[in-house]
Amino acid sequence: MIERIVIFGATGDLTARYLIPALAQLYEAGKLPSGIRITGVDRREWKNNKDGFRRFVLESLDRHASNVSAAARAKLVVEALDYKQADVADGESVAKALGTLREPILAYLALPPPVFAPTIEALKRAGLPKGSRVAIEKPFGENLESAQMLNQMLHEFLPERSVFRIDHFLAWQPFPAIMGLRFANGIFEPLWNHNYIERVEITWQEMLALEGRAGYFDSAGAFKDLIQNHLLQLLCLTAMEAPIALHRRDLRDRKIDVLRAIRHLSPEEVQRQTVRARYGPGKIGERVIPAYADEEGVNPERETETFAQVTLMIDNLRWAGVPFVLRTGKALGRNLGEIAIHFKPVPHLAFQRALDPRPNVLRVQLGPDRIALNVNINGPYDPFDLEQIELSADFAPQNFFSAYERLFLDLLEGNTTLFIRADEAEESWRVVEPILKAWGKGLVPLLEYPAGSNGPPEAIQENPLVSSLRSGL
Repeated sequence: MIERIVIFGATGDLTARYLIPALAQLYEAGKLPSGIRITGVDRREWKNNKDGFRRFVLESLDRHASNVSAAARAKLVVEALDYKQADVADGESVAKALGTLREPILAYLALPPPVFAPTIEALKRAGLPKGSRVAIEKPFGENLESAQMLNQMLHEFLPERSVFRIDHFLAWQPFPAIMGLRFANGIFEPLWNHNYIERVEITWQEMLALEGRAGYFDSAGAFKDLIQNHLLQLLCLTAMEAPIALHRRDLRDRKIDVLRAIRHLSPEEVQRQTVRARYGPGKIGERVIPAYADEEGVNPERETETFAQVTLMIDNLRWAGVPFVLRTGKALGRNLGEIAIHFKPVPHLAFQRALDPRPNVLRVQLGPDRIALNVNINGPYDPFDLEQIELSADFAPQNFFSAYERLFLDLLEGNTTLFIRADEAEESWRVVEPILKAWGKGLVPLLEYPAGSNGPPEAIQENPLVSSLRSGL
C-alpha cells in the first residue's frame, strides 16, 4: 500500500469538503498505513506554510467532518500533514515541492480541467518513482480531443493500471447496488429489456444553487459537470450485459460496450431530444435565490446551463427502442438522485373501472438511500378497482465507507475496478460532443426556470418527448 499522498489543489473546495474528511475518517479508523504522509501542494502561500495548511485542515474538519475525534485530528495534523507552496503547472516548481522521491506516491489532481495537462507534464518532468499512481478528478478533459491528449500524456510515463480517473458516483452505495439487483435476483434479469421496460430515467437534481462555485461551474455547466460523466456511468451500470465477474477488466468491458452502442445524435435530434436552461430568481424554502446570471463570478454571456436533459437511445438487441432520459439541475424544489425503471403496462387490463392504472416503476434512490417498487393491487373499498402501493426498503447505513473513503482505499491499494478506463473516458466524449457542438451553435434555446421550481416545463418528469420518440421508432 502506498504511504505518501500528494494532493495538488490542496486548498480548494474539493479537498476541504471531501478529501480531507475522507482521509481523516480513515486515519481515525486505522485504515491508513501507520507511516502515512499527506502533502498538500498549491499556489496559496501562508506566512508559515505548514501551520497555515494545518489550520486550513482543522477548519475543514470542523465544517465537514465534525465527528472525527479531537485526538485523531491532533495526531493527523502533527504526524501526517505537510504543505509545499508551488505552481502546479510549472515542472521545476513541482519537482522542488516533491523533493527527492525514493518511494512511490499517489499524486491526486484535485484541480480544474484546464490545469490537468500542465500538471501532468510537470509530474512527468519531475519524475515519479516506479509504482506511483496518478488520480484525476472529473471531468477528464473538456472534449474528445483533450481527453485523448491527456491519455497520451499519461501513458508516456505511466502504465494504464497506474492511472485512476475518478467518478465518485461509482462508489456510492445505492447506485452500484443496481448490479446486485440485476445479476443476483432471478426475477429481474428476464424482464430487463425492451420487451418489458418502457423507459429509464436517471436523475440528479439539487436544491443547492451555485454556492460559490462559479470559478468552476460557469466554465463547465450542468451537462459537463454531471451528465458527461456521472449520469453516463449510471446508464452503463443500468444497461450493461452481465459481466463474467466483478473484475476490473470484465466490468469495464461491459460498460464500454454500452457507450459504443449509444446512438450519436444529429443536430436535428439534438433539437428534439435535449433541453437546456438556467435558473432565474426564486425561493428555496426560506432562501431567496438570485438569478444565475446575477450570481457572483458568473459571466452571463457564456449562457451556462444549470439544467440539462438528454434522451439517448442504445442500439443493441436488449435496449432497441427504449429511451434513456438523463437529467440534472440546480436550484430546484427538491433533492433527488435516482435510477427509475419504468415498466410497460400490461397488454390487457381486466379491471374495467381502472381508467388509468399506473405502470410499475422500480426506483434506486440516493438520499435517503433506498429501493422502491410501485405495484398495483386491488382497491381497499372495491375489489374490482385498483390502487398503487409502494414496496420499499432502506439500504443499511453506509457507516463505512463513504464514497471518497472507499476510493482512497482503492487508490492506495491499486484497485482500479471503480475507476474509469482510458477508452471509457474517450467514448463518453464521443457520445456528448454532438450535443455540445449543437448547443454551441445556438440550435437549442437556453430556457429559464424559477429557482425552487421543478425545472423548465419542457422537461418536467413525465417527459413528453419519450412518447413521441417511441412512436417514431
